[in-house]
Amino acid sequence: MLEIKDLCFKDVLKNINITFEPGIINVIVGANGSGKTVLFKNILGLLTKTSGEIIYNEQVQTRSNPYFKGAGALIEDPDFNNWNSGIDNLKYLASINGKINIDYVYDLMRRLNIYDDKDKIVRKYSLGMRKKIGIIQAIMEDQDLIILDEPSNGLDKESISVFHKIILELRDKNKTILIASHIDSDIKDIADRVIKMENGDIISDEVITHA
Repeated sequence: MLEIKDLCFKDVLKNINITFEPGIINVIVGANGSGKTVLFKNILGLLTKTSGEIIYNEQVQTRSNPYFKGAGALIEDPDFNNWNSGIDNLKYLASINGKINIDYVYDLMRRLNIYDDKDKIVRKYSLGMRKKIGIIQAIMEDQDLIILDEPSNGLDKESISVFHKIILELRDKNKTILIASHIDSDIKDIADRVIKMENGDIISDEVITHA
């Protein structure tokens, strides 16, 4: 469980109070500048909160220990070594924690229709291809907390459908999932809960019932 209590960041986030349970797909919506990405960066320890608490599975985020174990994320445009191949980038990232299931990585690449490009250098990847590699690195180590910032942006319709199936599988594995998106299908097809942000504040929080 991820708990956020009275979170403030400069003049961007204003006393955010919210809890995210595992096994639920939380889709956060809002215009550019509403605070979605800044919220994610605070949760991940990429920005240092001004005040408040962030707690994940009883791990309390501190200035000296800002990163949560078991978190995977895709924030803004993926940043990779442009002169290495897609698969080499993924293997390098996985080597940091020494945890990778290469068969799972290959399976994800096949499903997202990027397997045939795995040995191509990332410099030659399109935005959609880079986004697919970014999604894979965020989930390939069986991360329990998954935070994805506009993951469907740049994907074609078929790839979005495959991405949705993967996210639903992760929900069924009881992962804690946060997705920032402006894509209608991300909201209609997979969201269990839709949180709307505006001017650094949460203005609505709705549970979605799927037919």
